Amino acid sequence: MIEICFVCTGNTCRSVMAERIARKMAKTRGLKDLKFSSAGLRANGKQITDNAKITLKKLGYDGRNRKSVKLSKILPNIIYVTVTDDHKRYINSKKVISFSQLWGEIVDPYGQGLDVYEKAAKEIEKNVEVLLEKIQNLRGEL
Repeated sequence: MIEICFVCTGNTCRSVMAERIARKMAKTRGLKDLKFSSAGLRANGKQITDNAKITLKKLGYDGRNRKSVKLSKILPNIIYVTVTDDHKRYINSKKVISFSQLWGEIVDPYGQGLDVYEKAAKEIEKNVEVLLEKIQNLRGEL
């Protein structure tokens, strides 16, 4: 089992969208031994934003409510994927990669309109696609 935790600031937009997008994309690809979670560096138990829920539902993903989770400690058996390089530097672990190493960083849509959330979600999809391709390619080489 490979466990991947997506990390952003508040865990109410980007990282939770990444978690849900990755979960569905992995299932569609038949990747059953991947587990996804998400957390925020400054999460404080707030619900996922309404615009994140609406965007996820519109694009065919799980848009249910969920409270944000604070990243409290780095566990050695989890791969952390951050939405920006700043988040990666904050975590400072060998098991951390940033979206900039995949497709590209995601601008924080918090407080913005649905169009900004949808743009962020589509960019997250591209990052997750590259991540899943890398995992599949590595398995092919083993």
